Amino acid sequence: MKHIITVQHTQSVHHTNGMVGSRTDWDLTGLGRIQADRIGKKLKEELAGKDAVMYSSDLKRAKQTAEEIAKHLEIEPVFREELRERNLGRCCGKSVQWLRENKECDEITVDDKMFPDGESRREAWNRLLPFFEKVMESGDETVIIVSHGDILSMWNAMFLGLDVEACCRVEIHGQAGGVSHMFVGDDGKRLVRRIGDMSYVLQGQA
Repeated sequence: MKHIITVQHTQSVHHTNGMVGSRTDWDLTGLGRIQADRIGKKLKEELAGKDAVMYSSDLKRAKQTAEEIAKHLEIEPVFREELRERNLGRCCGKSVQWLRENKECDEITVDDKMFPDGESRREAWNRLLPFFEKVMESGDETVIIVSHGDILSMWNAMFLGLDVEACCRVEIHGQAGGVSHMFVGDDGKRLVRRIGDMSYVLQGQA
């Protein structure tokens, strides 16, 4: 049985200052590092005795999340561009308020872009799909994926056997620091046990 664990990066600076995330390379906040450490401690308990591989987006906020988790599991994350957040174009480096006031197109279809220099949901899907298929076909039994909200929503849709058009209808992800568990049985059946479980980042709090 294959066990896939996805982690949405923990609290980033852009969660606190009103700026757009996307491809802007934000660091984690102090709280974000604590949250990632908590996830690592819990996963160490859950995966005791199991060998795991970890892939992560190479953007700072995901990379730092992965590195904190990896310390506890004593593994080295592999950083992949395919797991980067969707590129929203020229709003990167600007505020969410600026984005709302200057958006050039509503994203009604999977081919729409808020800005011409951005990445549509179809383009992001096509970027992610070969990597998703590689992970699914690999012999690795325990795989940890650290990425971002938009990309993990697409990952989850792929896992559930949905097509790219589903991205117009559903978003399947949680909050920063959410951990999801997915399994593929020996018969190929796919099972989702948890989506965006926030108990990992809350453990140990009074």
